[in-house]
Amino acid sequence: MGALETLPRKLDPKTASGPALKAFFRIAGRWGLDVDQQMILLGASARSTFFKWKKDEDGHLSLDTLERISYLLGVFKALHVLLPNEDAADVWVKKPNTAHLFGGKSALDRMLSGRVSDLYVVRQYLDAQRGGWA
Repeated sequence: MGALETLPRKLDPKTASGPALKAFFRIAGRWGLDVDQQMILLGASARSTFFKWKKDEDGHLSLDTLERISYLLGVFKALHVLLPNEDAADVWVKKPNTAHLFGGKSALDRMLSGRVSDLYVVRQYLDAQRGGWA
């Protein structure tokens, strides 16, 4: 199931954008992401747009950006279910991982490819770990 399939069918990007950005920037702070990493995860190509989002936590996000944030929220939530220690959950994304899909790199490295599909794969992996069918 994709992230957009879990969102209401008549999602209004304008009303969803503010809360989505607020949540994203909280996660980015918890994970210690720099500006370039945040821009890649959001799919933002213009620094001016990114800093407008960061300053106002407002604006009209595309469905692509909302989908990206939805996957990241899923990753964050899954980590906090799997690793109840907040610090352990928050540093997991940066730790090298021996699971085949990470190839010894971190989940963050995989997500920083810039492709939405990699955000999905990481979320799917964690959801599988939570459900025990990985």
